[in-house]
Amino acid sequence: MPMQDTEFDEPEAPSKSRRKRDMLELQQLGEELLTFDAAALRQMGLPEALFEALESARRIKAHGGHRRQLQYIGKLMRNLDTVPIRAAIASRRQQETTHTRAFHRLELLREALINDGEAALAGVLEHFPAADRQQLRRLARQARMEQENRQTPRAARALFRYLRELQGGLSRTPDGE
Repeated sequence: MPMQDTEFDEPEAPSKSRRKRDMLELQQLGEELLTFDAAALRQMGLPEALFEALESARRIKAHGGHRRQLQYIGKLMRNLDTVPIRAAIASRRQQETTHTRAFHRLELLREALINDGEAALAGVLEHFPAADRQQLRRLARQARMEQENRQTPRAARALFRYLRELQGGLSRTPDGE
């Protein structure tokens, strides 16, 4: 009877380096969870021990203590299915990116209204048909005067707020996305 080598029949345990990388990855995931508020964490359905560990980590200010708490959070997450957590984090990042893009578009529209006046007004009215043309003109003119006189940009802020209100009334962003 031929001898069988049994060491190839059993699956190999992950190396110490692999286990360490996995643990660091879980700690980083836990650190990202710290950016969520308590309500969002509750919505994820995290175990109570993990939720309490995250809340505790927020209160710890000392660097060493915070690091140890993150290690503990990583340990608690070893036995969890992290796919829903990763999906929630990815969704939040996407949402933040979308909000940032929309914010920058509104800033560009505001600057165009201030600097280009009537030429930019048509484009803004195309994106926001419900906009009050006279109010846009007035705010843009006031903002231009404040800029020329090096005053506090109150009208520019008011113009931005008005554009943001208009955008909030729409179901799409200014460029139709």
